[in-house]
Amino acid sequence: MAKEHEAREVSLWERLERPAATPRASLTPARIAAVAVEVADREGFAAVTMRRIATELGVAPMAAYRHVSGKDDLWALMVDQVSTELEPPDGAAGWRETLRAYAVRTRTMMLRHPWLAQMPTPLFALTPNRMAAAERQLASLDGLGLDVDTMMAAFRTVGAYVHGATQAEAALRQYMAEQGWESGDATRRALAPQMSYLMETGRYPTYRRYAQGAARKDDAGWQFETGLDCVLDGVAGLVERGRE
Repeated sequence: MAKEHEAREVSLWERLERPAATPRASLTPARIAAVAVEVADREGFAAVTMRRIATELGVAPMAAYRHVSGKDDLWALMVDQVSTELEPPDGAAGWRETLRAYAVRTRTMMLRHPWLAQMPTPLFALTPNRMAAAERQLASLDGLGLDVDTMMAAFRTVGAYVHGATQAEAALRQYMAEQGWESGDATRRALAPQMSYLMETGRYPTYRRYAQGAARKDDAGWQFETGLDCVLDGVAGLVERGRE
C-alpha cells in the first residue's frame, strides 16, 4: 500500500502547497513565473526556456528545476500568473453580466500577453486561478434549470468564442507589425490591389457593400462585444428553455 502511495503522480499544485524544506526568498515558483511572463511579454513565447529563466534569475538551471520540473510546469505557472488578472467582476448581478465581464477581461489579458495565443495548450492548463475563474462562471449558470452538461457546454462555447476571436485579433496585430502597417487604413492600402480585383469580379456583392459602407472596420472592441452578445443570446435561449 505504501509503495502504491509513493508511486502516485503528484501534481505541480500539490507540490507547491507543501512547505519547502529550505525556502529561498530569491527563488520561488512565483518568482520564476513572474520572470517567465516578463520575458514572454518582451520577446515572445519562444524566448522562454528554463535556461533563459535561470539566467534572468541569476541561478544555475538545476536550481530552477528544483521548483519547476520542465516546460509543462513552467507554462502552467505562467498561465496561472497572468490569470490573476481575471479578478471577480464588481457588481455582476447575474449569469450574463458575469460571463460578459469575464469574457472582456480575458480578451484584455490575452492582448496584454499575446504569447498566450502562441502556447500549445493554454485552454487546457489546469491551474488554481483559471479554475477559480471557471468556477465563478459555472456557478453563475447554476440553478437556472440547466443540467450540468449543458452548463459546461454553454461555458465552453463562450470561452471558445473569446479565445478564437482574440487569437485572430492578436494574430492580425502581429502580422500588421511585421509588415510595418501602423493602422487599418495602411493595411487596406497595402491590400488594395488584391481586394479591388476580387470586388470587381462582381462575385461578392454583399462583401462589397460591407467594404464600402462599414463604419466600424477598425473598432475591434465593438466587433468583439457584438459577437459576444450573439453568443450570449444563444446561452439566453438555453436558459429560457431550461426554465420552461
